[in-house]
Amino acid sequence: MERKILKNKTYLYLTEFFAGMSVMAVELGASRLLAPYFSSSQIVWTIIIGTIMIAMALGNLYGGRSADKDPNPDKLYARILVAAIWIAAIPVVGKYIIIAVAGLVIFTVNSNYLVIAGFVTCMIVFVFPLFLLGTVTPSLVKYSVDSLDESGSTVGRLGAYNTIGSIIGTFIPTFVSIPAVGTSISFLIFAGILLVLAIFYFMSTKLPIGKIKKVPISIVLFLICCILGHDASFAFWQDDLTYEGESIYNYLQVYESPNEVVLSTNVLFGVQSVYRKDGSLTGMYYDYAMAAPLMTEVTNLSDMKDKKMLILGMGSGTYATQCRRYLGDMYIEGVEIDGKITELAEEYFELPSDIPVTTYDGRAYLNAITDKYDVIMVDAYQDITIPFQMSSVEFFSLVKSHLNPGGVMVVNMNMRGSKDGSINDYLSDTIASVFSEVYTADVIGSTNRELFASDNPNMINSLSDNTAKLAETDMAALFDMMGKVSDGLIRYTPGDRILTDDKAPVELLGMRVIDEIIRDELNGIDSIDDVMNMI
Repeated sequence: MERKILKNKTYLYLTEFFAGMSVMAVELGASRLLAPYFSSSQIVWTIIIGTIMIAMALGNLYGGRSADKDPNPDKLYARILVAAIWIAAIPVVGKYIIIAVAGLVIFTVNSNYLVIAGFVTCMIVFVFPLFLLGTVTPSLVKYSVDSLDESGSTVGRLGAYNTIGSIIGTFIPTFVSIPAVGTSISFLIFAGILLVLAIFYFMSTKLPIGKIKKVPISIVLFLICCILGHDASFAFWQDDLTYEGESIYNYLQVYESPNEVVLSTNVLFGVQSVYRKDGSLTGMYYDYAMAAPLMTEVTNLSDMKDKKMLILGMGSGTYATQCRRYLGDMYIEGVEIDGKITELAEEYFELPSDIPVTTYDGRAYLNAITDKYDVIMVDAYQDITIPFQMSSVEFFSLVKSHLNPGGVMVVNMNMRGSKDGSINDYLSDTIASVFSEVYTADVIGSTNRELFASDNPNMINSLSDNTAKLAETDMAALFDMMGKVSDGLIRYTPGDRILTDDKAPVELLGMRVIDEIIRDELNGIDSIDDVMNMI
Protein backbone atom coordinates (compact mmCIF):
# COMPACT_ATOMS: atom_id res chain seq x y z
CA MET A 1 0.00 0.00 0.00
CA GLU A 2 1.54 3.27 -1.12
CA ARG A 3 2.01 6.00 1.47
CA LYS A 4 3.36 9.39 0.51
CA ILE A 5 5.42 9.72 3.67
CA LEU A 6 7.31 6.53 2.82
CA LYS A 7 8.60 8.03 -0.42
CA ASN A 8 10.89 10.09 1.79
CA LYS A 9 13.47 7.53 2.80
CA THR A 10 14.78 9.87 5.46
CA TYR A 11 11.71 9.07 7.52
CA LEU A 12 12.34 5.35 7.07
CA TYR A 13 15.92 5.78 8.21
CA LEU A 14 14.73 7.76 11.22
CA THR A 15 12.35 4.93 12.05
CA GLU A 16 15.25 2.50 11.94
CA PHE A 17 17.39 4.87 14.02
CA PHE A 18 14.85 5.35 16.81
CA ALA A 19 13.92 1.65 16.85
CA GLY A 20 17.58 0.71 17.37
CA MET A 21 18.00 3.40 20.01
CA SER A 22 14.92 2.26 21.91
CA VAL A 23 15.95 -1.40 21.92
CA MET A 24 19.26 -0.60 23.62
CA ALA A 25 17.63 1.88 26.00
CA VAL A 26 15.10 -0.75 27.08
CA GLU A 27 17.89 -3.30 27.52
CA LEU A 28 19.81 -0.98 29.82
CA GLY A 29 16.62 0.02 31.58
CA ALA A 30 15.86 -3.67 32.10
CA SER A 31 19.17 -4.13 33.90
CA ARG A 32 18.38 -1.22 36.23
CA LEU A 33 14.84 -2.42 36.86
CA LEU A 34 16.03 -5.93 37.76
CA ALA A 35 19.17 -5.00 39.71
CA PRO A 36 17.47 -3.86 42.96
CA TYR A 37 15.68 -7.21 43.11
CA PHE A 38 18.02 -9.74 41.44
CA SER A 39 21.45 -7.96 41.51
CA SER A 40 23.42 -6.66 38.54
CA SER A 41 25.65 -9.68 38.11
CA GLN A 42 26.84 -11.20 34.87
CA ILE A 43 24.15 -13.85 35.29
CA VAL A 44 21.39 -11.24 35.20
CA TRP A 45 23.00 -9.50 32.25
CA THR A 46 23.21 -12.84 30.41
CA ILE A 47 19.50 -13.43 31.00
CA ILE A 48 18.61 -9.93 29.78
CA ILE A 49 20.74 -10.13 26.65
CA GLY A 50 19.61 -13.67 25.89
CA THR A 51 15.89 -12.96 26.15
CA ILE A 52 16.22 -9.75 24.16
CA MET A 53 18.08 -11.59 21.39
CA ILE A 54 15.29 -14.18 21.36
CA ALA A 55 12.71 -11.40 21.03
CA MET A 56 14.64 -9.66 18.24
CA ALA A 57 15.19 -12.89 16.30
CA LEU A 58 11.50 -13.80 16.45
CA GLY A 59 10.61 -10.24 15.52
CA ASN A 60 12.90 -10.34 12.48
CA LEU A 61 11.29 -13.58 11.29
CA TYR A 62 7.76 -12.36 11.82
CA GLY A 63 8.45 -8.92 10.36
CA GLY A 64 9.93 -10.33 7.18
CA ARG A 65 7.14 -12.84 6.69
CA SER A 66 4.47 -10.23 7.44
CA ALA A 67 5.99 -7.71 5.03
CA ASP A 68 6.01 -10.27 2.21
CA LYS A 69 2.48 -11.44 2.92
CA ASP A 70 0.85 -8.05 3.49
CA PRO A 71 3.19 -5.09 2.79
CA ASN A 72 0.99 -2.59 4.59
CA PRO A 73 3.11 -0.03 6.53
CA ASP A 74 0.09 0.83 8.68
CA LYS A 75 0.61 -2.48 10.48
CA LEU A 76 4.31 -1.78 11.14
CA TYR A 77 3.63 1.61 12.69
CA ALA A 78 0.72 0.16 14.65
CA ARG A 79 3.21 -2.33 16.11
CA ILE A 80 5.54 0.55 16.99
CA LEU A 81 2.59 2.28 18.66
CA VAL A 82 1.84 -0.82 20.74
CA ALA A 83 5.53 -1.21 21.65
CA ALA A 84 5.62 2.40 22.83
CA ILE A 85 2.62 1.95 25.13
CA TRP A 86 3.98 -1.35 26.47
CA ILE A 87 7.36 0.26 27.29
CA ALA A 88 5.57 3.19 28.94
CA ALA A 89 3.63 0.72 31.09
CA ILE A 90 6.80 -0.97 32.41
CA PRO A 91 7.37 1.66 35.14
CA VAL A 92 3.72 1.26 36.18
CA VAL A 93 3.51 -2.53 36.52
CA GLY A 94 7.07 -3.85 36.14
CA LYS A 95 7.97 -3.73 39.85
CA TYR A 96 4.80 -5.56 40.83
CA ILE A 97 5.41 -8.27 38.22
CA ILE A 98 8.97 -8.77 39.49
CA ILE A 99 7.82 -9.21 43.09
CA ALA A 100 5.01 -11.55 42.02
CA VAL A 101 7.37 -13.67 39.92
CA ALA A 102 9.97 -13.76 42.71
CA GLY A 103 7.37 -14.93 45.21
CA LEU A 104 5.98 -17.54 42.83
CA VAL A 105 9.41 -18.92 41.90
CA ILE A 106 10.48 -19.16 45.55
CA PHE A 107 7.53 -21.46 46.26
CA THR A 108 7.77 -23.58 43.10
CA VAL A 109 11.47 -24.35 42.41
CA ASN A 110 14.25 -25.88 44.47
CA SER A 111 17.31 -24.23 42.93
CA ASN A 112 18.51 -21.60 40.46
CA TYR A 113 16.06 -19.03 41.85
CA LEU A 114 17.95 -16.13 40.35
CA VAL A 115 18.13 -17.58 36.84
CA ILE A 116 14.51 -18.73 36.71
CA ALA A 117 13.02 -15.61 38.29
CA GLY A 118 15.11 -13.31 36.08
CA PHE A 119 14.25 -15.25 32.92
CA VAL A 120 10.51 -15.40 33.63
CA THR A 121 10.45 -11.69 34.47
CA CYS A 122 12.24 -10.77 31.24
CA MET A 123 9.92 -12.96 29.18
CA ILE A 124 6.83 -11.33 30.70
CA VAL A 125 7.97 -7.71 30.83
CA PHE A 126 10.44 -7.14 28.00
CA VAL A 127 10.11 -9.75 25.26
CA PHE A 128 6.86 -8.59 23.64
CA PRO A 129 7.73 -4.90 22.98
CA LEU A 130 11.19 -5.85 21.72
CA PHE A 131 9.64 -8.54 19.53
CA LEU A 132 7.52 -5.78 17.97
CA LEU A 133 10.56 -3.55 17.48
CA GLY A 134 12.35 -6.52 15.95
CA THR A 135 9.86 -6.42 13.07
CA VAL A 136 11.02 -2.94 12.04
CA THR A 137 14.14 -3.76 10.02
CA PRO A 138 12.71 -6.45 7.67
CA SER A 139 9.58 -4.37 7.15
CA LEU A 140 11.55 -1.25 6.26
CA VAL A 141 13.67 -3.23 3.83
CA LYS A 142 10.46 -4.10 2.02
CA TYR A 143 9.40 -0.45 1.82
CA SER A 144 12.84 0.96 1.06
CA VAL A 145 14.24 -1.22 -1.70
CA ASP A 146 13.14 0.16 -5.07
CA SER A 147 15.31 -2.05 -7.23
CA LEU A 148 17.69 -4.95 -6.84
CA ASP A 149 20.50 -2.74 -8.14
CA GLU A 150 20.27 -0.58 -5.00
CA SER A 151 19.23 -3.23 -2.51
CA GLY A 152 22.68 -3.65 -1.00
CA SER A 153 23.29 0.04 -0.34
CA THR A 154 19.74 0.57 0.97
CA VAL A 155 19.94 -2.33 3.40
CA GLY A 156 23.41 -1.14 4.43
CA ARG A 157 22.10 2.35 5.23
CA LEU A 158 19.22 0.91 7.23
CA GLY A 159 21.69 -1.20 9.21
CA ALA A 160 23.93 1.81 9.76
CA TYR A 161 21.07 3.94 11.08
CA ASN A 162 19.99 1.10 13.37
CA THR A 163 23.53 0.70 14.67
CA ILE A 164 24.02 4.43 15.22
CA GLY A 165 20.71 4.56 17.07
CA SER A 166 21.80 1.60 19.18
CA ILE A 167 25.06 3.33 20.07
CA ILE A 168 23.26 6.47 21.19
CA GLY A 169 20.69 4.33 23.01
CA THR A 170 23.55 2.74 24.91
CA PHE A 171 25.17 5.94 26.15
CA ILE A 172 22.18 8.20 26.86
CA PRO A 173 20.47 6.02 29.53
CA THR A 174 23.71 5.22 31.36
CA PHE A 175 25.29 8.65 31.39
CA VAL A 176 22.38 11.05 30.99
CA SER A 177 18.79 10.01 31.59
CA ILE A 178 19.05 7.41 34.39
CA PRO A 179 21.40 9.47 36.60
CA ALA A 180 19.39 12.62 35.90
CA VAL A 181 15.76 11.46 36.12
CA GLY A 182 15.85 7.75 37.01
CA THR A 183 14.92 4.47 35.36
CA SER A 184 11.16 4.96 35.33
CA ILE A 185 11.20 8.30 33.54
CA SER A 186 13.88 6.99 31.15
CA PHE A 187 11.44 4.29 30.04
CA LEU A 188 8.79 6.98 29.54
CA ILE A 189 11.16 9.17 27.51
CA PHE A 190 12.03 6.46 25.00
CA ALA A 191 8.44 5.26 24.86
CA GLY A 192 7.44 8.84 24.07
CA ILE A 193 9.93 9.00 21.20
CA LEU A 194 8.46 5.86 19.63
CA LEU A 195 4.95 7.20 20.21
CA VAL A 196 5.71 10.47 18.42
CA LEU A 197 7.31 8.55 15.54
CA ALA A 198 4.20 6.42 15.04
CA ILE A 199 1.74 9.29 15.52
CA PHE A 200 3.58 11.37 12.94
CA TYR A 201 3.14 8.54 10.45
CA PHE A 202 -0.58 8.13 11.05
CA MET A 203 -1.28 11.85 11.04
CA SER A 204 0.60 12.20 7.74
CA THR A 205 -1.25 9.46 5.90
CA LYS A 206 -4.62 11.26 5.99
CA LEU A 207 -6.52 8.11 6.84
CA PRO A 208 -10.22 8.30 7.70
CA ILE A 209 -10.91 9.28 11.30
CA GLY A 210 -12.25 5.84 12.06
CA LYS A 211 -8.96 4.22 11.07
CA ILE A 212 -6.72 6.42 13.18
CA LYS A 213 -8.69 6.20 16.41
CA LYS A 214 -5.74 4.25 17.78
CA VAL A 215 -3.78 7.54 17.95
CA PRO A 216 -5.88 9.37 20.59
CA ILE A 217 -6.28 6.10 22.52
CA SER A 218 -2.51 5.68 22.56
CA ILE A 219 -1.98 9.24 23.72
CA VAL A 220 -4.42 8.79 26.58
CA LEU A 221 -2.78 5.51 27.63
CA PHE A 222 0.66 7.10 27.48
CA LEU A 223 -0.44 10.02 29.64
CA ILE A 224 -1.90 7.59 32.18
CA CYS A 225 1.42 5.75 32.26
CA CYS A 226 3.24 9.06 32.76
CA ILE A 227 1.01 9.93 35.71
CA LEU A 228 1.23 6.50 37.35
CA GLY A 229 4.76 5.53 36.33
CA HIS A 230 6.86 8.58 37.15
CA ASP A 231 7.34 7.36 40.73
CA ALA A 232 10.88 5.97 40.89
CA SER A 233 10.30 3.90 44.03
CA PHE A 234 11.46 0.31 43.68
CA ALA A 235 10.60 -0.58 47.28
CA PHE A 236 6.99 0.44 46.70
CA TRP A 237 5.84 -1.17 49.95
CA GLN A 238 8.04 1.19 52.00
CA ASP A 239 6.72 4.67 52.68
CA ASP A 240 9.26 5.77 55.28
CA LEU A 241 12.44 6.11 53.21
CA THR A 242 14.67 9.08 53.95
CA TYR A 243 16.19 8.89 50.47
CA GLU A 244 15.60 6.81 47.38
CA GLY A 245 17.36 7.32 44.07
CA GLU A 246 19.74 5.97 41.48
CA SER A 247 23.33 6.51 40.47
CA ILE A 248 25.27 5.30 37.45
CA TYR A 249 26.02 2.06 39.31
CA ASN A 250 23.32 1.44 41.89
CA TYR A 251 19.79 1.75 43.15
CA LEU A 252 20.12 3.50 46.51
CA GLN A 253 17.90 3.89 49.53
CA VAL A 254 18.48 5.36 52.96
CA TYR A 255 16.06 4.87 55.82
CA GLU A 256 16.42 5.76 59.43
CA SER A 257 14.92 5.08 62.80
CA PRO A 258 15.39 7.05 66.01
CA ASN A 259 18.53 4.99 66.69
CA GLU A 260 20.20 4.27 63.34
CA VAL A 261 20.64 5.08 59.66
CA VAL A 262 20.70 2.31 57.05
CA LEU A 263 21.96 2.20 53.45
CA SER A 264 20.72 -0.45 51.04
CA THR A 265 21.52 -0.93 47.36
CA ASN A 266 19.23 -3.89 46.84
CA VAL A 267 15.65 -4.32 48.02
CA LEU A 268 15.82 -8.12 48.25
CA PHE A 269 19.28 -8.88 49.63
CA GLY A 270 19.48 -6.96 52.88
CA VAL A 271 21.43 -3.86 53.83
CA GLN A 272 24.96 -2.65 53.10
CA SER A 273 25.61 -0.18 55.92
CA VAL A 274 24.22 0.57 59.36
CA TYR A 275 25.24 3.59 61.42
CA ARG A 276 24.21 4.03 65.05
CA LYS A 277 23.41 7.64 65.83
CA ASP A 278 24.83 7.36 69.34
CA GLY A 279 28.12 6.03 67.99
CA SER A 280 27.71 2.59 69.57
CA LEU A 281 28.77 -0.65 67.95
CA THR A 282 26.35 -2.26 65.52
CA GLY A 283 27.18 -5.92 66.11
CA MET A 284 27.64 -6.23 62.36
CA TYR A 285 30.69 -7.05 60.28
CA TYR A 286 32.23 -3.58 60.62
CA ASP A 287 32.72 -4.30 64.33
CA TYR A 288 34.37 -7.65 63.63
CA ALA A 289 36.65 -6.04 61.04
CA MET A 290 37.96 -3.65 63.69
CA ALA A 291 40.12 -6.54 64.84
CA ALA A 292 42.39 -5.96 61.82
CA PRO A 293 44.14 -2.84 63.19
CA LEU A 294 44.51 -4.60 66.53
CA MET A 295 46.32 -7.45 64.75
CA THR A 296 49.18 -5.08 63.93
CA GLU A 297 51.98 -4.55 66.43
CA VAL A 298 51.92 -1.46 68.65
CA THR A 299 53.52 -0.69 72.00
CA ASN A 300 50.53 1.28 73.24
CA LEU A 301 47.02 1.71 71.90
CA SER A 302 47.79 5.39 71.47
CA ASP A 303 50.21 4.35 68.73
CA MET A 304 47.23 3.38 66.59
CA LYS A 305 47.08 7.00 65.45
CA ASP A 306 50.27 6.34 63.47
CA LYS A 307 48.70 3.53 61.44
CA LYS A 308 47.53 3.95 57.85
CA MET A 309 44.37 2.32 56.56
CA LEU A 310 42.92 1.93 53.05
CA ILE A 311 39.32 0.86 52.51
CA LEU A 312 38.42 -0.56 49.09
CA GLY A 313 34.66 -0.25 48.88
CA MET A 314 34.18 2.68 51.25
CA GLY A 315 30.39 2.61 51.06
CA SER A 316 28.81 4.86 53.67
CA GLY A 317 32.05 4.93 55.68
CA THR A 318 30.74 3.09 58.75
CA TYR A 319 33.97 1.10 59.13
CA ALA A 320 36.13 4.21 58.86
CA THR A 321 33.95 6.09 61.34
CA GLN A 322 34.05 3.22 63.83
CA CYS A 323 37.85 2.86 63.59
CA ARG A 324 38.34 6.58 64.11
CA ARG A 325 35.99 6.68 67.11
CA TYR A 326 37.40 3.66 68.95
CA LEU A 327 41.02 3.31 67.78
CA GLY A 328 42.24 6.87 67.56
CA ASP A 329 42.75 9.51 64.91
CA MET A 330 44.57 7.24 62.44
CA TYR A 331 45.02 8.10 58.77
CA ILE A 332 42.24 6.53 56.70
CA GLU A 333 41.45 6.87 53.04
CA GLY A 334 38.79 5.18 50.98
CA VAL A 335 38.03 4.14 47.43
CA GLU A 336 34.42 3.95 46.28
CA ILE A 337 33.41 3.45 42.67
CA ASP A 338 29.99 5.06 43.21
CA GLY A 339 30.38 8.76 43.92
CA LYS A 340 26.71 9.08 44.87
CA ILE A 341 27.25 6.71 47.80
CA THR A 342 30.04 8.96 49.02
CA GLU A 343 27.66 11.93 48.90
CA LEU A 344 25.12 9.97 50.96
CA ALA A 345 27.86 9.00 53.42
CA GLU A 346 28.66 12.66 54.02
CA GLU A 347 25.02 13.72 54.24
CA TYR A 348 23.47 10.94 56.33
CA PHE A 349 26.24 8.83 57.89
CA GLU A 350 28.52 11.49 59.37
CA LEU A 351 31.60 10.47 57.38
CA PRO A 352 34.43 12.66 58.72
CA SER A 353 35.30 15.41 56.27
CA ASP A 354 39.04 14.82 56.62
CA ILE A 355 38.82 11.23 55.29
CA PRO A 356 39.58 11.41 51.56
CA VAL A 357 37.48 9.18 49.29
CA THR A 358 38.54 8.58 45.68
CA THR A 359 35.84 7.70 43.16
CA TYR A 360 37.54 4.82 41.38
CA ASP A 361 37.67 1.07 40.95
CA GLY A 362 39.58 -0.53 43.84
CA ARG A 363 41.98 -2.60 41.78
CA ALA A 364 42.64 0.19 39.32
CA TYR A 365 43.42 2.46 42.26
CA LEU A 366 46.00 0.04 43.63
CA ASN A 367 47.59 -0.14 40.20
CA ALA A 368 47.86 3.64 40.11
CA ILE A 369 49.50 4.24 43.51
CA THR A 370 52.70 3.26 45.32
CA ASP A 371 51.58 3.97 48.91
CA LYS A 372 51.71 1.27 51.56
CA TYR A 373 49.30 0.72 54.45
CA ASP A 374 49.10 -1.13 57.73
CA VAL A 375 45.52 -2.27 57.12
CA ILE A 376 43.66 -2.74 53.85
CA MET A 377 39.96 -3.48 54.08
CA VAL A 378 38.34 -5.13 51.02
CA ASP A 379 34.61 -4.54 51.20
CA ALA A 380 33.64 -4.55 47.52
CA TYR A 381 31.42 -7.64 47.47
CA GLN A 382 27.69 -6.95 47.23
CA ASP A 383 25.24 -9.89 47.33
CA ILE A 384 25.93 -11.99 44.23
CA THR A 385 27.69 -9.08 42.53
CA ILE A 386 31.32 -9.97 43.28
CA PRO A 387 33.78 -8.23 40.93
CA PHE A 388 35.86 -11.05 39.49
CA GLN A 389 38.83 -8.71 39.13
CA MET A 390 38.80 -8.23 42.90
CA SER A 391 38.60 -11.92 43.72
CA SER A 392 41.62 -13.34 41.92
CA VAL A 393 45.09 -14.34 43.05
CA GLU A 394 46.46 -11.45 41.00
CA PHE A 395 44.33 -8.96 42.92
CA PHE A 396 45.23 -10.25 46.37
CA SER A 397 48.90 -10.26 45.37
CA LEU A 398 48.47 -6.61 44.44
CA VAL A 399 46.91 -5.89 47.83
CA LYS A 400 49.82 -7.63 49.56
CA SER A 401 52.31 -5.46 47.69
CA HIS A 402 50.66 -2.39 49.24
CA LEU A 403 50.92 -3.62 52.83
CA ASN A 404 53.67 -2.58 55.20
CA PRO A 405 55.62 -5.38 56.92
CA GLY A 406 53.27 -6.94 59.45
CA GLY A 407 50.26 -5.38 57.72
CA VAL A 408 46.84 -7.02 57.68
CA MET A 409 44.21 -7.40 54.98
CA VAL A 410 40.62 -7.90 56.10
CA VAL A 411 37.97 -9.05 53.61
CA ASN A 412 34.24 -8.93 54.17
CA MET A 413 32.71 -12.00 52.53
CA ASN A 414 28.96 -11.60 52.71
CA MET A 415 27.56 -14.91 51.43
CA ARG A 416 28.57 -17.56 53.91
CA GLY A 417 27.53 -21.00 52.72
CA SER A 418 27.52 -24.24 54.68
CA LYS A 419 28.40 -26.52 51.78
CA ASP A 420 31.92 -27.32 50.72
CA GLY A 421 33.00 -25.51 47.58
CA SER A 422 31.09 -22.27 48.18
CA ILE A 423 32.27 -18.91 46.88
CA ASN A 424 33.87 -18.18 50.26
CA ASP A 425 35.90 -21.39 50.08
CA TYR A 426 37.26 -20.33 46.70
CA LEU A 427 38.06 -16.84 47.95
CA SER A 428 39.74 -18.20 51.08
CA ASP A 429 41.84 -20.71 49.13
CA THR A 430 42.88 -17.96 46.75
CA ILE A 431 43.88 -15.64 49.57
CA ALA A 432 45.71 -18.45 51.38
CA SER A 433 47.83 -18.98 48.28
CA VAL A 434 49.08 -15.39 48.69
CA PHE A 435 49.29 -14.92 52.49
CA SER A 436 50.84 -17.32 54.98
CA GLU A 437 48.46 -16.48 57.85
CA VAL A 438 44.70 -16.63 57.18
CA TYR A 439 41.95 -16.65 59.81
CA THR A 440 38.18 -16.40 59.48
CA ALA A 441 35.39 -15.41 61.87
CA ASP A 442 31.68 -15.79 61.16
CA VAL A 443 29.54 -12.80 62.05
CA ILE A 444 26.82 -13.95 64.42
CA GLY A 445 23.31 -13.37 63.16
CA SER A 446 24.23 -12.78 59.51
CA THR A 447 25.67 -14.53 56.46
CA ASN A 448 28.87 -12.45 56.63
CA ARG A 449 32.30 -13.91 57.27
CA GLU A 450 35.37 -11.80 58.00
CA LEU A 451 38.73 -13.04 56.73
CA PHE A 452 42.01 -11.72 58.14
CA ALA A 453 45.23 -12.32 56.21
CA SER A 454 48.85 -11.38 56.83
CA ASP A 455 52.40 -12.67 56.59
CA ASN A 456 52.92 -11.79 60.25
CA PRO A 457 52.89 -15.04 62.30
CA ASN A 458 52.20 -13.02 65.45
CA MET A 459 48.98 -11.39 64.25
CA ILE A 460 46.77 -13.38 66.67
CA ASN A 461 49.11 -12.69 69.59
CA SER A 462 48.97 -8.98 68.71
CA LEU A 463 45.17 -9.12 68.77
CA SER A 464 45.23 -10.80 72.15
CA ASP A 465 47.72 -8.31 73.59
CA ASN A 466 45.92 -5.26 72.23
CA THR A 467 42.53 -6.58 73.37
CA ALA A 468 43.96 -6.93 76.87
CA LYS A 469 45.04 -3.30 76.71
CA LEU A 470 41.44 -2.35 75.91
CA ALA A 471 40.46 -3.64 79.34
CA GLU A 472 42.41 -0.74 80.80
CA THR A 473 40.34 1.83 78.87
CA ASP A 474 36.71 2.94 79.01
CA MET A 475 35.91 1.03 75.81
CA ALA A 476 34.18 -1.95 77.39
CA ALA A 477 31.96 -2.50 74.33
CA LEU A 478 34.95 -2.82 72.01
CA PHE A 479 36.72 -5.07 74.53
CA ASP A 480 33.72 -7.41 74.58
CA MET A 481 33.45 -7.35 70.78
CA MET A 482 37.13 -8.23 70.30
CA GLY A 483 36.70 -11.06 72.77
CA LYS A 484 33.84 -12.35 70.64
CA VAL A 485 35.97 -12.07 67.50
CA SER A 486 38.90 -13.88 69.15
CA ASP A 487 36.61 -16.69 70.29
CA GLY A 488 35.27 -17.10 66.75
CA LEU A 489 38.59 -17.00 64.90
CA ILE A 490 39.49 -20.18 63.04
CA ARG A 491 42.79 -20.72 61.26
CA TYR A 492 41.96 -21.46 57.67
CA THR A 493 43.23 -24.69 56.15
CA PRO A 494 43.91 -23.89 52.49
CA GLY A 495 42.82 -25.97 49.53
CA ASP A 496 43.54 -25.74 45.83
CA ARG A 497 40.45 -23.81 44.64
CA ILE A 498 42.24 -20.82 43.16
CA LEU A 499 40.49 -17.97 41.34
CA THR A 500 42.50 -16.18 38.65
CA ASP A 501 41.92 -13.29 36.29
CA ASP A 502 41.42 -15.89 33.57
CA LYS A 503 39.04 -18.12 35.50
CA ALA A 504 36.85 -16.74 38.28
CA PRO A 505 33.25 -18.02 38.00
CA VAL A 506 32.14 -15.90 40.95
CA GLU A 507 28.56 -15.47 39.72
CA LEU A 508 27.84 -19.20 39.50
CA LEU A 509 29.50 -19.84 42.85
CA GLY A 510 27.57 -17.00 44.45
CA MET A 511 24.30 -18.22 42.97
CA ARG A 512 24.71 -21.55 44.77
CA VAL A 513 24.91 -19.73 48.08
CA ILE A 514 21.90 -17.57 47.20
CA ASP A 515 19.91 -20.78 46.60
CA GLU A 516 21.02 -22.15 49.95
CA ILE A 517 20.21 -18.91 51.82
CA ILE A 518 16.73 -18.72 50.27
CA ARG A 519 16.01 -22.35 51.12
CA ASP A 520 17.04 -21.71 54.71
CA GLU A 521 14.82 -18.61 54.89
CA LEU A 522 11.85 -20.55 53.50
CA ASN A 523 11.88 -23.08 56.32
CA GLY A 524 9.54 -20.90 58.40
CA ILE A 525 7.53 -19.26 55.61
CA ASP A 526 3.95 -20.25 54.84
CA SER A 527 2.59 -17.41 52.67
CA ILE A 528 3.47 -14.56 50.34
CA ASP A 529 2.95 -12.18 53.28
CA ASP A 530 5.86 -13.90 55.00
CA VAL A 531 7.95 -13.37 51.87
CA MET A 532 7.17 -9.66 51.92
CA ASN A 533 8.11 -9.50 55.59
CA MET A 534 11.38 -11.25 54.79
CA ILE A 535 12.07 -8.63 52.14
